[in-house]
Amino acid sequence: MALLLTINSNESSIYRKLADHLDRLPGGFAPSETGAEIRLLKGLFTEEEAQLAVHLTLNKETPETIGKRAKISSEIAEKRLEKMSQKGLIFSFQPEKGKILYQAAPWVIGIYEFQVNRLNKEFLKNFDDYYSSRVKRSRPETIPQMRTIPINQSIEMGLDALPYEQVQELVEAHNQFAVAPCICRRHAKMNGRGCDALEESCLIFGEFADYYVRTGKARSIDKAEVWRILEKANEDNLVLNPTNSKLISAICCCCGDCCGILNGLKHNPNPSEAASSSFIASFDQDLCINCGVCLERCQMNALSPGNYSVIFDSNRCIGCGLCTSTCPTNALTLKRKPENKIKEIPDTMYETWYTIAKKQAVINE
Repeated sequence: MALLLTINSNESSIYRKLADHLDRLPGGFAPSETGAEIRLLKGLFTEEEAQLAVHLTLNKETPETIGKRAKISSEIAEKRLEKMSQKGLIFSFQPEKGKILYQAAPWVIGIYEFQVNRLNKEFLKNFDDYYSSRVKRSRPETIPQMRTIPINQSIEMGLDALPYEQVQELVEAHNQFAVAPCICRRHAKMNGRGCDALEESCLIFGEFADYYVRTGKARSIDKAEVWRILEKANEDNLVLNPTNSKLISAICCCCGDCCGILNGLKHNPNPSEAASSSFIASFDQDLCINCGVCLERCQMNALSPGNYSVIFDSNRCIGCGLCTSTCPTNALTLKRKPENKIKEIPDTMYETWYTIAKKQAVINE
């Protein structure tokens, strides 16, 4: 009995160290009141994988470097790291020359999204148990991992929009593309909820596209298909949420029914302030003919029915442009927010992660 208790204690210690490691990464991994976070991790990581994972950082490193830190041979490290990469427990990068490099992945955006093709009832139960029992705690004042940009049709001549605020420019900056199923939509459907919007809609770019395709999480597509998916996303009233970087790694096409990002914003008393967006809608009541098209388009409940015109709540607007692109009278248009209301956008997703991690480190200390 004593031996069994010791084994269980050691096992719990391994996964507790992993949970603490993930909590130091961007986005964090808050403890739960019930130990659900440990059950969630045990369902994903073997003990050996959990022991190795804590030795990865946000730097891209060789198996030799990581193995030395973990005190195992480079051969063993490489074999385990590659399996973990395939399972979506870490991120890997294939340089033009040399061996694959490995990097820690945050829980979100990262490990959770990487499980898109590995979802099962056990994982969903553990996931939902964890999120329903997380300890509420203060969050550091930092930048988000994702931001909102307008759909292409809502960018009008004369609107002051920088290249990294326009989906056309963001896509054109890349030559490697992939598409994966939306994990939020798939997760919701497996739980008996969800919507009928396009499921294969998570657009991946650059080295992230290479990782997704190489590990079987997405299929490679060309630029023409990217535009077809974005057109369908517009038809399905989906909000464009790219990574919070000037050179993007992904664009999520989000709905208000399933999306974790939008649902989080919808429960915020002031989504306009909480969202990372450079734009907000402007409403001219005199031009509104009360056709109601915008009511179907808006995912944030920023527009509601009125007697003679719709009612616009600017505090709930995240500047996605869905309403402005189909307003027949231009009663709704986009305008740029004041510069002091626009959040920082780093050059790359890696810089975004580093910025967030530094802010979290100050809080954790």
